[in-house]
Amino acid sequence: MKKFLSLALIVTLILTLTACADAAKKPKIKFDKRQLKKIELTMAPSHGNPMIVLRENYSDVPIMGEPVATQEQMVNYINKRNPNPKLNCTVKQIVHLYYLEGGREGIRPDIAICQAIKETGTWAYGGDVVPEQNNFCGLGTTGGGVKGEFFATPQLGVRAHIQHLLSYASKRMPTVEVVDPRYELIKKWRPQIFGKLTKWTELNGVWAVPGNHYGEDILNLWMQAQMPDASDASLEAADLKILLEDDKAAAYVYRGLVNMERENFYSAADDFEVALEAEPELKEALFDLALTQEKLNKPDKAIKTYDALLAVDDKFVDAWYNRALLKLAKDDYKGAIKDFESALEIETINADAYNNIAVAYFRQKKYEDAWKYMELAAAQNSTNEVVKENHEKFAACVKAKK
Repeated sequence: MKKFLSLALIVTLILTLTACADAAKKPKIKFDKRQLKKIELTMAPSHGNPMIVLRENYSDVPIMGEPVATQEQMVNYINKRNPNPKLNCTVKQIVHLYYLEGGREGIRPDIAICQAIKETGTWAYGGDVVPEQNNFCGLGTTGGGVKGEFFATPQLGVRAHIQHLLSYASKRMPTVEVVDPRYELIKKWRPQIFGKLTKWTELNGVWAVPGNHYGEDILNLWMQAQMPDASDASLEAADLKILLEDDKAAAYVYRGLVNMERENFYSAADDFEVALEAEPELKEALFDLALTQEKLNKPDKAIKTYDALLAVDDKFVDAWYNRALLKLAKDDYKGAIKDFESALEIETINADAYNNIAVAYFRQKKYEDAWKYMELAAAQNSTNEVVKENHEKFAACVKAKK
């Protein structure tokens, strides 16, 4: 035993000496202290956008049903994403056609439009399909230059899209003549899916291959489309939701978002507070309230709201990140670094978080740690403008020395 322990001790000593020798060979960083005094690292901005309340889990959202977003919302959403869509009709007309054809067959038209947005790049195209085809959902396209189906008019293209969705979601025949060339193929040759895929997420790997997140991508677009704007129409819609009292918390969150868009931040905060009185753990209301409190320059209140949100959901990465930013602005470096690290545990690809940890160390004059995290940020995303600028400024102040 003594011999064994002695041998182990010798091995440990050799390894330690080797490690020390290797460390001695590594270049040490020398900082130009005078130059460091001339620069300041910039914090990356806050993360996350205001959120509406979506009562349906993505996995439960059905293909068939009534629309949630209005035609006006869908028109505005398309125009925001692409002011010059390559359509053979107006944006207002294409939206109306989806609501007409979708309403006839019981397919949710607002989500079907979002599928078309995904398939066509908001009618910018650029793939195998061309605008003249009026093929809005990739019918018959298989890649490699195969253009797929052609339809004489936008209405027939929309009708074919809706009928193809119907072939997945229901065994009921379309109420008008079938124009989808692939409807009968699904019915005859794919009985395992004909009328059996009733949820949008069930299209994953079926409509598109591999399409692992195909349905989720469509529903993300749908959620964005429902976001209200600063228009009087949105405010009227919000007031109507509150008047109907079908879902008090969701209605007040919606009006709060309208007030945020109109920069009525005090009114927005009041709406989110009312929503939280009705539903104290509503994540969307908590996150939106925290963002509003930041706009009102009330960091302490925003931190407390993020505290409440993280108590409800400790995987809410944007809450960790934004709370860290607020702490960093208050010179709570230890708290900020801890929160940024929590964000990185959830979302490992986050150059902004690495950048801001570097800022925290830099402000404490812990330059070696700051440079380490600045390098990590640049390695993750060298095109990030804040990271790029900070890295270049910092790099001018350091150089290797043996």
